[in-house]
Amino acid sequence: MSLKDTADIDKPREKIISRGASSLSLAELVAAIIGRGTFNCDAIQIGKVVGEVLSEKTYETSVDDLISINGVGEAKACQIVASLELARRFTPPNMRTARITEASEVIPFVYQYKFERQEHLMCLSLSGANEVLNVRNITKGTVNGTQIHPREIFSGAIEDRAASIILVHNHPSGNLLPSKQDVKITQDIRDAGKLLGIELLDHIIIGPNEGYESIKFKDK
Repeated sequence: MSLKDTADIDKPREKIISRGASSLSLAELVAAIIGRGTFNCDAIQIGKVVGEVLSEKTYETSVDDLISINGVGEAKACQIVASLELARRFTPPNMRTARITEASEVIPFVYQYKFERQEHLMCLSLSGANEVLNVRNITKGTVNGTQIHPREIFSGAIEDRAASIILVHNHPSGNLLPSKQDVKITQDIRDAGKLLGIELLDHIIIGPNEGYESIKFKDK
């Protein structure tokens, strides 16, 4: 049975209204995003195939990964990729008032970046009570490194009225040891923060493997 033949209560968008988005399967969520299918393939059928790609590549899913799927053109692919990025930019509700007391508590906020194939630099803005105010993806670089300037980091922290920040970046290679450049950047950002009255609490490295590495105090 095609999507157009199902009862309204069972259509993805109607189901969101009546039962909430959490009641939808992965295929239905995709169908709700793209809206409609094609003559030969309805939105649910497309959603099942797209769901397989998303399950494998998660946040690394690109437009190129999707446009080869029957029924998915550039417009639908862009809608799906934009939805992934939108979801990634928001902190889960149960973590919005979380307090950071140690490095391990930072990881859930940036977990999705562990598996990125390019380096990303993230910045957590914290209140005076070490509550997480915001999480920003500051830069996206290459597998060899990323260019960082203090103004890109502190402009958001100032907007958040942050008392302190924590930096996190990923090493796609899985080697979590900080490079000399990592340590130098940590020192530069810490020094800039002192001038602004925004303390750099830590700089953490994550990767596709388990664990993390803290650069804190390594530059002293």
